[in-house]
Amino acid sequence: VQLQASGGGSVQPGGSLRLSCAASGSVFSIKTIGWYRQAPGKERELVATITSDSTTVADSVKGRFTISRDNAKNTWHLQMNSLKPEDTAVYYCNAALRISFFSQLTAYWGQGTLVTVSS
Repeated sequence: VQLQASGGGSVQPGGSLRLSCAASGSVFSIKTIGWYRQAPGKERELVATITSDSTTVADSVKGRFTISRDNAKNTWHLQMNSLKPEDTAVYYCNAALRISFFSQLTAYWGQGTLVTVSS
């Protein structure tokens, strides 16, 4: 299984970007998907996640970022609006999934995509 993140780049404050993550390979079912980020010198932090029955969004991005999921395509997105310099980080997609009916739930990470917000 591989998670491929895309959509990062450089944008001015107030701008928007849309990140995408696609899961490929032997994916039987995906329970949880999400986005995390890691700024230089800081620990990785949760940005937003979707489980089977709830959506969690970090307070720091609430009202500006929206997470969405396309179950049919095993893809998910992070729409980021009103970006601020403090949103600058490497963004990682994450999924907890099963590769077969009998397999355990396992966490996978994408390779990270850099988002830079600067004037």
